[in-house]
Amino acid sequence: MLISTKGRYALRVMIDLAEHQTDAYITLKGVAQRQGISEKYLESIIRMLVKAKVLESLRGKGGGYRLAKAPEQYTVGSILRLTEDSLAPVACLEDGADVCPKQDSCRTLPLWQGLDRVIREYLESVTLADLMKQSVCDELLV
Repeated sequence: MLISTKGRYALRVMIDLAEHQTDAYITLKGVAQRQGISEKYLESIIRMLVKAKVLESLRGKGGGYRLAKAPEQYTVGSILRLTEDSLAPVACLEDGADVCPKQDSCRTLPLWQGLDRVIREYLESVTLADLMKQSVCDELLV
């Protein structure tokens, strides 16, 4: 599993919006400048997040973007599932994968299933609110 730039940037955008949230909408330009991401690339990520209804958007003067829910209600897993084709460690565990003809005799399948479960549980246990905390990296590694 390799998280794409799109996935990493989507997390950065969501954290940025969470950290700067007020009743006002936040401009794409402001997020792009703070995060050092091109506006053009950021537009495609934002569009995906709006379409999935994790962000609200408003056009025109005073427009921009904001979270649709509180930071505590977004998990890292839920955001990455929007941007990544798969979070599975091996192809046979991807959603919609054909049944492997060696499934019944595969000695490594339980290993990959366990790793997949650990990855999913971990990504679902971390929220945007957790990532907003400075000491979160130390706490999450324990």
